[in-house]
Formats: sequence, structure tokens, C-alpha cells
Amino acid sequence: MYRRLVILSLVLTLVVVVFGAYVRLSDAGLGCPDWPGCYGQMSPAHAAEHIAEAESAAPGGPVSLPKAWKEMIHRYLAATLGFIILVIAVLAWRQRRDPDVRPGIAVLLVGVVIFQGLLGKWTVTLLLKPAIVTGHLLGGLTTLALLALLAIRAAGVRRRVASPGLVRLARLGLVLLLGQIALGGWTSTNYAALACTDFPTCHGSWWPTMDVGNAFHVVRELGMTAAGDLLSHEALTAIHWAHRLGALLVTAGLLLLAWKLLRQGFGAMAAMLALLLAGQVGLGIANVLLSLPLPLAVAHNAGAAVLLLMMVLINTRLMPQRAWGVAGRKSHENAYA
Repeated sequence: MYRRLVILSLVLTLVVVVFGAYVRLSDAGLGCPDWPGCYGQMSPAHAAEHIAEAESAAPGGPVSLPKAWKEMIHRYLAATLGFIILVIAVLAWRQRRDPDVRPGIAVLLVGVVIFQGLLGKWTVTLLLKPAIVTGHLLGGLTTLALLALLAIRAAGVRRRVASPGLVRLARLGLVLLLGQIALGGWTSTNYAALACTDFPTCHGSWWPTMDVGNAFHVVRELGMTAAGDLLSHEALTAIHWAHRLGALLVTAGLLLLAWKLLRQGFGAMAAMLALLLAGQVGLGIANVLLSLPLPLAVAHNAGAAVLLLMMVLINTRLMPQRAWGVAGRKSHENAYA
């Protein structure tokens, strides 16, 4: 039951993350402007009258029945996931003597999910502040990564010996990917994905005019500077360009990792990493050249989540030679005791 619930929650978390991206990219984040219900009701169907009034007052605005349903379906899925994770934590604590169970991570997950729920609330009540929305995205991916750790352990995936250099490179690659995901979230939540509409240059320049200071000021309203002025196009350009530069760095780092994996006998992981990376880079370029079509934009978010899962798997499977040597000696000594 524990293993099945862990795998189920891992799949459901991926669905919640991708569907959350769809809600955000389809401008449905304020489809229900209160929390946890919709105009104080359990579903948009019960709040249809209030939704119709809001839509009449602001046609084409953030509130409509389809947008309300998107937002509430996301909340229903997230609530279901939270309940399953709570059950997992209880089961993990009961089975804490099982070497394939990690009760500490399971309990940590409960805390992450509670904080994630608060971020979801603040996303709505604080009117899509970029810092809150980006934090909500990162919280979802943190949940995904922790569940991946539980699933890998529960599935009994064996670790393999690797050189210390490869282990360090894998860890660095994970850190770089996390930074790039944060930049991608900041780009999306500030609606800066189309600040540059050409590729590989931006506005025909390799170093476009940018307003870096206002672009990365964390505490501010959506579309505004910290001083309350409208966020300039130069600031949006800075956000977009930083994401592109980050993509170059991550691509170089992960390609080097794939090559090192291949050389040390991890061919399957190397091929999968290279394939996922190529797909993610291709989706990023296509989003710029095709003006951010919704399916491709959602797929780009999904690609980041799957790439994160791949990096968690790689880091979990690689065992440093020193750690293997200690474990190997103990096993050898026990055999002759």
C-alpha cells in the first residue's frame, strides 16, 4: 500500500504541476478570486450567479465560468494530493524500520504541502504577486522531487559506483537546473516569455537594452516596479534574457554530464538525459518563434518537471567510490565474522 500510494502521489503531483502551469498560462489564476472555495461556494456551479456578475462587470477579465472551473479543478487535485501525502507519512512512520521507507522525508513532505497550500491561498488573495506565484511553482517541484526520492527508494532501485567527479558534476547539474527552473518561473509569472520575439538574438541584438534592477526586485506587484510604476519593457527583456543565458549554462552543464555518464558506463541514463534536454531546448525555442502557443508553453513546463525527475534519479543512483568502499569493506568483514 505504501509503495502504491507513493507512486500514485508522484504521478498526481506531476499532473498538478502541469495543470497548474495550464491554469497560469491560460490566465485563469484568479478565476475564483477567493480561497479555498469559489465565491464562498464549493464549486463554480454553485457560484455561477456571482461569476456571471463579475464577468458582466469586466468582460474578458480574469473571471469567467471556464476559468473558474480550471482554477477549482486544480485546487481539487491539490487537495487530493495533500490527503494522500498525509496518509503516506502515517504509513511511513509505522513502517519506519523498513530500510526502503524514509519517514523523515515523508514527514518533511507534509510540511512542504502545508506551506504549498498557503502559497496557493496567497497566490489568489495577493493577486498573483510574482514572488508568491514563483514560490508556489517551486514548492510544487520540491514536492515532486521529494516524492521521487521516496518512490526510487521504495522501488528498490540499486545504486551504482561512480567516480567522485561524476557525482559532483551530477549534483552541480541539479543545482543549475533548479536555478534555471526558478528563472523560468520568474519569466512566466512576470509574463516576460514574449519580451524577445526573435531568436537567437533579442530585438536584433546580442545584448539588448535591459533594466536589471527592476526586473529582479522580488517584493512588488504584478506588472509594477517596487515604487509602483509600470514595469518597463526593458525590465521584461532582462528577465527573458536571463532565462536564455541560464539555458545556455544548463545545457552545457547537462551535456557534459551526459557525456561523462556515457563514458563511465551509464549509457541509458546518458541517452535519456540528452533526449530530455534536447526536447526542452527545442520547446523553449519554439515558444519564442511561434509566439507562445498554449500547448507548447504547457509542454515546456512539463519538460522542466520531467527533466528534474531525471536529475533526481541520476543523483540518487550514483554512489561515490569512497562510500562504496566503506560499505564493501563492512560487507566483506561481516561475511567472514
